[in-house]
Order: sequence, then structure tokens, then C-alpha cells
Amino acid sequence: MLVERQKMQFVLDGFSEAGGFRVFTFERVAADRSRTLFTVKTDVAMTQRYGIRLQELPLLCRAILEQHHEDDTSRAFTYTEEDMCRHANRATAKAEEAKQKRDRRPPPVKAAPAWRFPSR
Repeated sequence: MLVERQKMQFVLDGFSEAGGFRVFTFERVAADRSRTLFTVKTDVAMTQRYGIRLQELPLLCRAILEQHHEDDTSRAFTYTEEDMCRHANRATAKAEEAKQKRDRRPPPVKAAPAWRFPSR
């Protein structure tokens, strides 16, 4: 019999501001419903430099936790400049890809009027 391994979930608990940093608090909910607190710290000025909107930060921080949740020794993480650079590069690549797709489309065909007045 196959036993399906349930994925751990990270739930945003809130955030606080501390000296130019935004610290997000997450709860990891395990399959047995036990909860463990984790924090991810981000430099707000650096996020602006990389064009990362504040609304995106909780999801980006959760991704960091999902990558490193196997490490049970650490409960505090930092969304580093390297992570921000990687995210910015992916966003730029996606924008370029979308622009190329837009440029490949044929120009729209102008529709002729459905009917015309008879010419006299």
C-alpha cells in the first residue's frame, strides 16, 4: 500500500518592521497538525532596488522556507540579495518572453463595415 506523504504548509502569521527590515513570521503546519514558527527577514531598501513589490514578499519568503524546511536546526532565514537578484532575473526573462510573443503576433486585421450606404 502506498502512503501519500503530505506536504508541509507554511501559513503567514504576520510581519513586523525592524530597522529597515521587514520580518515575516510563518507557521509550519506538519501532517500531524503540529506547528512550528519560522521567520524570514528582508531588506526593504534592497527589494526596491531590485523592483520587488512589497506585496510579493510574503510569497517569495514562503518559497525560501519551502526550499529549506528540511533543515530543522534553523528557524530564522534571510531573503538575501542573491535571492532578490535571481527573482529579478526571472521576472526580466518572463517579461522579455512575453514581449517576444507579443511581437510575433500578426497585426490586427481591420474589420470592414458590415454594410455600406449605397453610393449615388
